[in-house]
Amino acid sequence: MKKLALLLFVGLFSFAVTAQDQTAQIEFKEETIDYGNISKGSDGVRIFEFTNTGSAPLVISNVKSSCGCTIPKKPDAPIAPGETGEIQVKYDTKRVGPIRKTITVTSNAADAPTKVLKIKGTVMEDS
Repeated sequence: MKKLALLLFVGLFSFAVTAQDQTAQIEFKEETIDYGNISKGSDGVRIFEFTNTGSAPLVISNVKSSCGCTIPKKPDAPIAPGETGEIQVKYDTKRVGPIRKTITVTSNAADAPTKVLKIKGTVMEDS
């Protein structure tokens, strides 16, 4: 009986250790997107691509921009290990001038649960 209890304890302990090794990780292809010089009213949509390099599903719980002129869109479903996903960012290109905005991404990634992405560039007045 003692051997059975010990075997059961070791089995449960090893299962718990294995389950703890299951973590999500997020790795972005690039963390800054440069729009460059773009015309007023042009397409302001850009995509941040990322990969879940961990061993558990990655859940993006929140994506927030630094102002109302930038609208981010997060993935609805969890991203499986090894799979890629994207965060879409739409900047209002009717505003002429420099672009310097941040997008804060919150997820269940073990090493970086909060990640800050950046967009930059300049919206030029049509001449």
